[in-house]
Amino acid sequence: MIELRNDRLAFSFPEVHRDARCSISFMRTLRIPDDDHEYPLPPGLGPFPLHHVDDYADRVPQGWSDHGGVFMPMYQAEALWISFDGQYPMAVKVSAGKIDAVTGKPFRNELRRRPQDYVVIPDQPWLDGFCVRKGLIRQFVAMPLGQGYTAEEQLTGAAEHGGLQIVAYPMKASRYEKLMAERIFAHYDMDAICCSPPEPSAMGLAPGGMMRQEVYPDDHGYSAWERDVRSRCFVHLLNSGQYRTVTGFAPPYEPPTAGDYTEAGLPWFEYFDTDLEALEGAPRLDRLDSVGARRVKEGKPPLDEGANVKPKPAQIERLRKNHAVRDESSAW
Repeated sequence: MIELRNDRLAFSFPEVHRDARCSISFMRTLRIPDDDHEYPLPPGLGPFPLHHVDDYADRVPQGWSDHGGVFMPMYQAEALWISFDGQYPMAVKVSAGKIDAVTGKPFRNELRRRPQDYVVIPDQPWLDGFCVRKGLIRQFVAMPLGQGYTAEEQLTGAAEHGGLQIVAYPMKASRYEKLMAERIFAHYDMDAICCSPPEPSAMGLAPGGMMRQEVYPDDHGYSAWERDVRSRCFVHLLNSGQYRTVTGFAPPYEPPTAGDYTEAGLPWFEYFDTDLEALEGAPRLDRLDSVGARRVKEGKPPLDEGANVKPKPAQIERLRKNHAVRDESSAW
């Protein structure tokens, strides 16, 4: 079951286990420079507002109602990251325009073991983009469909789906109970030791700037998941310029530039989990043109022309597993 709660997608599987719950939110953030330098994790600037497609069925683009789900507004070239929250282990597939963000292969409902095409909650607290190399991603950046920028268009030649597709699978109840028993034992052991609107503009996600982020392997094993039990949600992207027409609400403020944010002395982040190695990354995704590279090929100026973003070491906060918080919306 999927519910929309306070701009979060709440997944629950009571038929599997009473604890089988997680939530996923989509965070506004800085678009890092697209200059092939590696950047730390940018902050969260608050969640994107989410709306039920069915509530605006007569106003959203044709075809969205077939998939249902939710939609949110994004400015052109705005960036996002996906936040995962929950303690019950889940295998979560993330696709952009039906292109898997971990492997670059076409979307399918089923889990793939080799190569692993999903992330694991709670080991993976967030995902900021396409997994291109070991320890590196390219940021999710919104671009209009039909201009050739999105991962979907570069890999399939078509601008058909756009948006995001999220599928969650819960861990088997028996494995979860065993895992909890092991954790309780370890805890005690440690204690002993110590209207008729114009047609809206749909959006897709393109690869942007390079960021240091690890996508972790499945430490539980492929057999741990209830592969016949899943929930899927389409997350459609709507151009912020059309958002008011569809919903009657003003779109969120435009985010600051990475340069303005850094100049203000606000924090960037690094996350580390010494217990897990990173996946190698997907060559299919690494070969894609970033937004900046494509603009250069088209003779257009880069989006980050004149950007001067060099976070000082004192601005970079290191986040440990189980203590990771990136939301800095109140700071800006």
